[in-house]
Amino acid sequence: MEKKLTFSDRARIVFKGILDPIGGFLNRLGLTPNTITLLGLAGTTIGAYMIARGHMTTGAFVLLASVLVDAFDGTMARLRGEPSDFGAFVDSVSDRYAELVTFGGLLYFFLTQNDTAGVAVSFLAAAGSVLVSYVKARAEGLGFTAKVGILTRLERYIVLIPLLVFNQPFIAAVIIAVLANITAYQRILHVRKQGRERINKSKETAV
Repeated sequence: MEKKLTFSDRARIVFKGILDPIGGFLNRLGLTPNTITLLGLAGTTIGAYMIARGHMTTGAFVLLASVLVDAFDGTMARLRGEPSDFGAFVDSVSDRYAELVTFGGLLYFFLTQNDTAGVAVSFLAAAGSVLVSYVKARAEGLGFTAKVGILTRLERYIVLIPLLVFNQPFIAAVIIAVLANITAYQRILHVRKQGRERINKSKETAV
């Protein structure tokens, strides 16, 4: 089956000329890919705290810086010639924590504003974001692919950060809540299609 490139995959290809020199510089400083991953998570946590306190624009720029830092861990591992399954695992787990912390900050902000609708959509945005990643991981564990959908992780930040800059957290949460859950459903359907194809091939082989 032909490998489908996500928006994130295409972005890495487009910006490879920028990522590689900076990644090489960070390697020469003695930093490890996992260190960069954890620095990105720490930055995201600070950004989420700023959002929880209602400082949306500041929080957005801290999130942007954290996302940019986090983009270098995979590049550094590749340049070192030592990409590992454990490193990819740490990166994936860190990404999930980062998203949950971010939406937790939004949810806390709406709680302080007694905004029930904001709390609800923040929860749905967090749930959808986690489900997008979980469906992919579970599918790959069963030998399927699930790199499809309209709102993967990078796109979620592309929606979130600009809207936070303009102090529109509710609109950001609504868009992500809707599109992330649609993305999870798209992936479920994609895996379902592959499952049926696998069953049909098994029947043909048996015959």
